[in-house]
Amino acid sequence: MARSKPNDRSSRTHPAQSDRDAESELLVELEHVFRELDASLQADTCPASTECCRFGITGREPYVTSIEVALVNRAIARRGGPRALGRAPAPLSGEASADRKDKRRLALADEEPCPLLDAKGRCSVYDARPFGCRTYFCERATRASGFNQRDINEFVRRIKDIAARHAAGGDLGKPLRRWLTFVRPR
Repeated sequence: MARSKPNDRSSRTHPAQSDRDAESELLVELEHVFRELDASLQADTCPASTECCRFGITGREPYVTSIEVALVNRAIARRGGPRALGRAPAPLSGEASADRKDKRRLALADEEPCPLLDAKGRCSVYDARPFGCRTYFCERATRASGFNQRDINEFVRRIKDIAARHAAGGDLGKPLRRWLTFVRPR
């Protein structure tokens, strides 16, 4: 009579590993969509002022899905975790801005900078930045790509599809800072 081996786990996949594998596949799919998006926007330019990353100035904050947050989290982990991001950036110049009429720049707290900005004011996870950070919603951006609302909607649909497979309700966007409270508290 052959004895069974109750502890033989070689043919079974651990559930946590299976979940990580599934997420990895979805992240690869998201990265593919982002490469396609970046290629579509290649002709657009941005002066890299990071003004759009200061939500108190623009009055806008990107909404992100669960899969986008997973990509950002992976990028933060590769940098060494949230502490590796360092201090918050300094406020933008206190001088008047020509494009903002004679309004003075806000103090850092009022600027509400993105928690992913490093001390130099640059995106610490640039290659993993979410969709809303890739689409040049800033008033200073120059649009030459011909990218229109229909194009945006199609990319959003694809990202939401990936996010819906990632987590229940993952396709329901939330403000970026609501997802990233662990990075740098508000």
